[in-house]
Amino acid sequence: MEGARLGKIDVSALGSPRSVATYLAELLAVAAIYGGLAASARLLPAINPATTPLWPPTGLALALVMLRGYRIWPAILVGAFLPYLIADRPIVEFGSVGIGTLLAAFAGAWLIGRWSGGQQTFSTASSVAKFAIIAFAPTAMISSIIVLGGFILTNEPSLSDSLTNWSTWWLADVAGTLVIVPIVVLWATTSLRISFERSLLESIAVSVLAGIIGFVAYSPLIGGELIGSDINVLLPYRSLLGFLVLLPLMWAGLRGNRRSVATAALVFIGTAVWGFWLGNDPFPKADLDGALLSLLVLSISVSVPPLALAAAVATHQATEAHLRAVQDELNRRIERKTLALDSIRRHFQTLIEGVVDYAIFALDKEGHVTSWNNTAQKIIGYSADEIIGKHFGIFYRPDERRAGSPAHALESAIQSGKHEVEGWRIRKNGTPFFITGSVSASHDDAGNLIGFINILRDATERRDAEEKLVQAREQLAMSQKMEAIGKLTGGIAHDFNNLLMIIGGSAQIFARLLDPKLPRAIEAIQNAAKRGESLTRQLLTFSRHQHLSPTIVDLKASIKNMRTMIESSLRGNIVYNENIGDGVSPVKVDLAELELSIVNIAVNARDAMPNGGTFTLSIHAVTVDRQTGGDRAGKDFFAIALSDTGTGIPPNLLSKMFDPFFTTKEVGKGTGLGLSQVYGFAHQAGGTVTADSKVGQGTTITIYLPSSAGEQVANKGLAAARARTRQSQRQTVLVVDDSADVADVTSSLFEDLGYETVYRDSAEAALKLLEAGTKIDLVFSDIVMPGTIDGVGLAREIRSRYPNLPVALTTGYSDAAKAAPPNLKILRKPFDTEALRDFIQDVAPPKPVRPSGVSLG
Repeated sequence: MEGARLGKIDVSALGSPRSVATYLAELLAVAAIYGGLAASARLLPAINPATTPLWPPTGLALALVMLRGYRIWPAILVGAFLPYLIADRPIVEFGSVGIGTLLAAFAGAWLIGRWSGGQQTFSTASSVAKFAIIAFAPTAMISSIIVLGGFILTNEPSLSDSLTNWSTWWLADVAGTLVIVPIVVLWATTSLRISFERSLLESIAVSVLAGIIGFVAYSPLIGGELIGSDINVLLPYRSLLGFLVLLPLMWAGLRGNRRSVATAALVFIGTAVWGFWLGNDPFPKADLDGALLSLLVLSISVSVPPLALAAAVATHQATEAHLRAVQDELNRRIERKTLALDSIRRHFQTLIEGVVDYAIFALDKEGHVTSWNNTAQKIIGYSADEIIGKHFGIFYRPDERRAGSPAHALESAIQSGKHEVEGWRIRKNGTPFFITGSVSASHDDAGNLIGFINILRDATERRDAEEKLVQAREQLAMSQKMEAIGKLTGGIAHDFNNLLMIIGGSAQIFARLLDPKLPRAIEAIQNAAKRGESLTRQLLTFSRHQHLSPTIVDLKASIKNMRTMIESSLRGNIVYNENIGDGVSPVKVDLAELELSIVNIAVNARDAMPNGGTFTLSIHAVTVDRQTGGDRAGKDFFAIALSDTGTGIPPNLLSKMFDPFFTTKEVGKGTGLGLSQVYGFAHQAGGTVTADSKVGQGTTITIYLPSSAGEQVANKGLAAARARTRQSQRQTVLVVDDSADVADVTSSLFEDLGYETVYRDSAEAALKLLEAGTKIDLVFSDIVMPGTIDGVGLAREIRSRYPNLPVALTTGYSDAAKAAPPNLKILRKPFDTEALRDFIQDVAPPKPVRPSGVSLG
C-alpha cells in the first residue's frame, strides 16, 4: 500500500519534463532488467514442463510493485512481452504470460500491504509466514491460471496435460517468488552505508559457503569430464550434503541477518536448479514430478524457515536495543533525580532533624525554660505559654526529682560541655515516654555560662521495638534450646531402649526359668524396665521422634472412656469434672499417647492440690490465632483444657514447665518428663500446647488438636477381637540385629511364643541366608544397623525379591523409620511377650497349615 500511494503521488507530479524523463528512464531500466530475467528463464524453455524448476519473473514483478508501486506496471508488461516477441510465440500466449504476471504481482503486493506490513513483511517471523502464504495463493495461483488459459487457447492440450502444466507452473512461480522477492526487497530497502559497514562481508561469506555446498551437492560438473568421477566414488550420496546448507543459513539467522539468509538461499537454490536441468540426483529425469516437488520443498525449506528465524532474532535484537536505550535513559533520569534529591536532602536534613524530630528548648542557668519549639509541644504536650518560666525538672519522674537527677544533668553539662540523657520522662497528661538526647552548656564569648540547650527525641517506639526484639530473641533461643534438648533426649532414648530391652527380656526369661517364689528381685527388675520404658517414651515424645500410630478417633467417646483412668490418677479428696459439649468431631491422634498426656497432667494436678480440690477437663472448638497456632493460624482445632485449683506456678517458672527434667517436686517424686511428653505429643500430632497459671488460684494446660471432621473413625472391633493364641505349628523367624545381646532376648521372646529363630547380625548376612534357600516365615529386623543397608533397606529388598515373605521392623528411636513405607509395621523397643504377640498377629497371623514357610531358593 505504501508503494501504491507513492506511485499515485509520482504520477500526479509528472507535469515537469524532468519528472517525465525520470519516470521513463525508470520504466526502461525496469523493463530491461525484467525482460532480461524473463528471457534467461525462457531458455529453460518456460513452457516446457520438463525443464521448468522455478519461474523468477513472477517474484521479480511482485518485488518491483512492492518497491515502486503500481505505476511500474508498463515496465513489467513490456518486460514480460519482450521475450515472447523475440521468440515469435503466439500473441495469446505471451499476452497471457504478461497479464498473468502483472495481475499476480498486483494481487500479491496488495495483500502484503494490507495484511503483512508491505516492505516490512520480512521484519518479523509472523509476517514472513504470511508472505509465504500469499506467495502460494493468490500470487502464484493467479499467474499460473492465466498463463494456463493462454496455453490452452493456443495449443488445446488434454485435460490431464493442462492440470500437469498448471501444477508445474504454479510450483515454479511459488519457488521463484519465495527466493526472489526477499533478496530484492531486503537489499533495496537497506542503506548502502549500513550494509557495507555491518553485514556485507558477512553476507558474502555466507553466500560463498552456501554456493560451495550447493556446488558439491548438486553440480553436474562433479562426476563429469571437468571434474573426475572419483568424487562420486568418495561421496556416493553427495546430494545429502545439501543439508549442510542449514549450518550457514541458521548461523546467519541466529545473527539476525535477513539479507545474508536471502542471498545465500538464492545462491544455493541456483546450484540446485542447475542440477535439476540435467537430472542429477536427487532430481532424476525418470521421476520428473518427484524431482520438481523435491526442488519446491528444498526452495521452501531453504528460504522461508531461516528467513523467519532471522526476522525473529532481528526483532528480538531490536527490542533488546530499544529496551537498553530506554533503560539507559531511565538510569540517567534516575541519576539526575537522585543527585537533585541528595542536594535537597543535604540542604534540609539539619532543619528536618532539628525541628521535626527533636524537641529543642533553652534553659537559664537555674534550669528554667526560656524558649520552646513546636516539636517540644507536640512531644511533651505543654504549650510555650504553659511551660516557659517553669523548671525543666517537671519532665522527670517524682523519684528522679527527689534523687536530684535534674540538677545532676546540669552540673554534668557544665563540667563536660555536653551531657547525654536517656530515660523515662513524663508528658503533660501524665503518661511516660522514653527520650534520648543531650543537655549542652551555652557560654558567651567570654566563656561565661548563660544557660543550657536541651535537644530531646521521643524514642518510645524504638524502645518498644527493642524490647520486642529482645523477646523475639529469647523465644528463638528457647526454640533452639528445645530443639537441641529434643535431639539429645532422642539419642539417649535410642541407646537406653536397647538396654531396657535386654533387662526386661532377661527378666522375663528368668521368670520362666526360676521358681517365682525365690527371685523377688526379678519383679523389681521388670518394674524398673517398665518405668525406664515409660521414661524413654516420654523423652521420645518430647523430642518428637516417638513413632506414633495415629488413627481417627471419636474424641468425645475416648475422653469418656478415660474417666476411670483419670480418676485413679487423682486422690479421693479431688473432684473430677468433665465439660464436653456437642459438636466435638473426630481427631487424628495416637490414642495411647493422648491417654498418657492426660494422665501426666492429672498427676501434676494431683501433686499441686495436696489438700484436695477440683480437676476439670473441658473440650471446645476454637480457631487458633497466629500467636498460638503460628503457621496453622485460622484452622479449626479442638482445645482440651485441663484445669486444677492447686497452688499454681510462679511466672518466672511458667516458661520452663515444658522443659525436660524440670520439676518443682521433691527429689524422688518426679522425673520432670511428664509435661515434656505432653509438649512433644501435641506438636507431633499437628497441634500445640499452652499453659496459664496464677499463684494460689491454679493452673490450666490446654492441648490444641487439629480437627479431622468428615473422616471415618477407626474400627477397633477387629483389634479387640483378635485372638491371642499360640501358633499350633512352629514357624521360623529370622532375627536381624547388630547387637547379639538384644538379639538373644528377642529370640527368647519369639521362642516363648512357639517360634524357631535364626539370627544374623547384618542386612547383608540376612539376604545371603535367604538367597541360600532357607525356609523363613517372618523377618524381624532392627532399623539401625551398620553397613550399607539398614532395616528399612532390608525390608525393601525382601519385598522386592520375596513379595510373599512378611517383614517387620523394630527400633527404640531412629530417623530412618521416617523413610519406611506406611504399610510397614514397626514395633517400639522395649517390648515384652504380650506386645510381641499382638504385633505378630498384625504382621503375620498363624497359618493353619504350614506349607511350611516361604521357599526362597
